[in-house]
Amino acid sequence: MTIAAVNLVDRVIPRSRVNDIVLVISGAVLTALAAQIQIPMFPVPMTLQTFAVLLVAATLGAGRASISLATYLAMGAAGLPVFASAKTLSGVLPTAGYLIGFVAAAAVIGALANRGWTKNPLKLALAFALGSVVIYALGVSGLMITLGLTLDQALAGGVYPFLIGDLVKAIAAAALVPLAWKLLK
Repeated sequence: MTIAAVNLVDRVIPRSRVNDIVLVISGAVLTALAAQIQIPMFPVPMTLQTFAVLLVAATLGAGRASISLATYLAMGAAGLPVFASAKTLSGVLPTAGYLIGFVAAAAVIGALANRGWTKNPLKLALAFALGSVVIYALGVSGLMITLGLTLDQALAGGVYPFLIGDLVKAIAAAALVPLAWKLLK
C-alpha cells in the first residue's frame, strides 16, 4: 500500500508539487486560525491548535503534516501574528515547547496515518493519544526551562487543566476522520 493510497486528502486531491504546497500552507493557516480560538490561561492558553494539529496530521500524513506545522512555526518566527492572541514567536516563549511538540506530534500521528490508522476510530484515538503525549512532554519541558518551574508546577499549569479539553478534541477528530473515509468510498 502506498502513502498516496492511505492519506485521506489524497482521495480527494491529486498528488502534485503544487497541491502539496497548497496543502502544507493550508494546514499552517488552519492551525494559525485555530490558535485564535482560545480561553486565556497562564502559562498556556487553551486553544483549538491541538485539534488542528490532529486533523492536519491525520489527513496529510507524516511528511506534509510535519512540514505544515514547521511552516506554522516559521510564520511566527518571521513575525506573522499566528500564535494564540495573535502573537509572534517572541511573545510565546513559555509555550515554545508545545509549539515544537506540534511538529513532532504531526510526525508521529502522520506516520501512523500513513499506515492506515485513520480508517479505524480506535487506532486513530491511540495515534492522537500518542501525539498528545509528545506535545505535553515537550510543552512541560519548555515550561520548566523557560519559566524555571518544577515538574509538578509544569504539570499543574501545562497539562492537568487541558486533559479534558484535549480528550474532547481528540474524540471529535477521531470521529470525523473515519467518517470522512466512509463518505469518500
